Amino acid sequence: MKGGLALAILLASVLAVTRSNGPHAAVAPPRPNIVVLETDDQTLAEMEVLPSVRHLIGDAGVTFDNNFDSFSLCCPSRASFLTGQYSHNNGVRGNAPPDGVYTKLDHTNTLAVWLQSAGYYTVHLGKYLNGYGLRNPLEIPPGWSEWHGAVDPTTYRYYNYTLNENGVLNTYCATPDPSCYQTDVYRDKANEIIGRRTPQGPFFLWVAFLADHSGGPREPGDPAGFATPDPAPRHANRFAGTPLPEPPSFNEADVSDKPTLIRRMPPITLRQHANIQENWQQRRETLLAVDEAVTSIVETLRRTGELDNTLLIFTSDNGFFHGEHRVRTGKVRLYEESIRVPLLMRWTGNATLPRGVHRKQLTMNVDDAETILAAAGGGARPGRVEDGVSLTRFWRDGGLEVGRDLLVDNMPGATHFDAVRSRNFLYAEHQNGDRELYDLRRDPYELQSQHANPAYDRIKRALAGRLHNLVGCAGATCRARPPVVFTAARRGRCGTVTASLAGSGITSVAFLVDGRRVATDGRRPFHVTLRFKRRATVRARVATSFDQLVTSDRVVRGCR
Repeated sequence: MKGGLALAILLASVLAVTRSNGPHAAVAPPRPNIVVLETDDQTLAEMEVLPSVRHLIGDAGVTFDNNFDSFSLCCPSRASFLTGQYSHNNGVRGNAPPDGVYTKLDHTNTLAVWLQSAGYYTVHLGKYLNGYGLRNPLEIPPGWSEWHGAVDPTTYRYYNYTLNENGVLNTYCATPDPSCYQTDVYRDKANEIIGRRTPQGPFFLWVAFLADHSGGPREPGDPAGFATPDPAPRHANRFAGTPLPEPPSFNEADVSDKPTLIRRMPPITLRQHANIQENWQQRRETLLAVDEAVTSIVETLRRTGELDNTLLIFTSDNGFFHGEHRVRTGKVRLYEESIRVPLLMRWTGNATLPRGVHRKQLTMNVDDAETILAAAGGGARPGRVEDGVSLTRFWRDGGLEVGRDLLVDNMPGATHFDAVRSRNFLYAEHQNGDRELYDLRRDPYELQSQHANPAYDRIKRALAGRLHNLVGCAGATCRARPPVVFTAARRGRCGTVTASLAGSGITSVAFLVDGRRVATDGRRPFHVTLRFKRRATVRARVATSFDQLVTSDRVVRGCR
């Protein structure tokens, strides 16, 4: 009897649990590992030499085609990655004192701290913020469970570099040897970390390659007075003889519309052209080892059974110039070559995210932290007011538009500028009073600024007003969207559905039902009558006269 009673109680308990949770009760998926693979100074065009990155990450996940950095310089860009904030909010405004450098960031309140507090094992490998190690090479910033930080100034050496590894300084390849080429060492360390941490819970691993930033040692044939990177010996001269691309903006013939600093640049000489060619070639050759490293890291994740349950992110801190607009080398400026950077993600274990898609929405490095926190879940919360958004929303829904603009700026001082990047325009105000305005639909190479063209006065005024709001924005005000009021409701028990849209500056509205476009209205009062019986989501896709696009959704009940 006692055994029968115990069995009855057990069965009753099982039934109770089954009834409460349902026969198909959802099991919370394990929190994903997060692996960020970041290059240094890589342009979007240089994705051409990274076929494995495109295939293993982009083709298996998402490629964000309109991704930008908010401040095209190493230290501010990495600070935005760690905080989810524009530079005027995180305080890192340059690469060197007094405006920038490692010590300007509050390291007690970063992405690493937030993830570690949420139970993640956090690992940094490679370059950190500029100036790291100059104050104390043994320092380890808060929030990192494991630390392999490159110590400045050796960070910028492909051989003979020093890492602070959990409080121990290790110098690699004091005598250059192919076996300890920096990118390959980072690859091997990343693989070891993944293999070791696999059975022990979720980890966050940030691998920050030096490639394809310039760095020593100097080699025979390097152009005099021109900083270049150092390709792995196996890749040296792989692209020798490949002609340097010369888009219409290369060595721009007429710069009379440009700001003072560009107007003062003389045309590129034949010798300078040869130097740019050599730098362009070596930079691409340097990235070949990164492509191999990504292949190896993905294979390690696959071999350990962690690939599906890992959010992989590939990006760069900023772009770079190769003679466009007469800029021989460098970044910092507001043109597309400098501010547009690659962003690819893969998370095959998340069934809600499509694979092999491209997204056209505007995205920026201030979105990276929020995206990672949203993926981590489980109590991962920012300790700052975030300026960005989670990009998983765009990944799931290619038609979603939030209506925001992007802020682009640089360091304080005489060369400072503030710029706003909208979907099709770039407008900038320089410290010295210079202005720039580019219509990117008609002028994708930014050859002719329209700031003095009266035909563009209305859009210029609108962009200037939005820019002035952005330069002091914080949190939600950095994501301001055009004010629209959208309603969609069914009449009676099973009547037609009336959808209407109100707001200022609206030029057209497309109406969609469960993702299918059913009507477009280009005249006020912007309303349509829709006929469907099921429960459905009605979306209004709203375009304004001043280059903003925003969507608004309403769920409409089915017929009763």
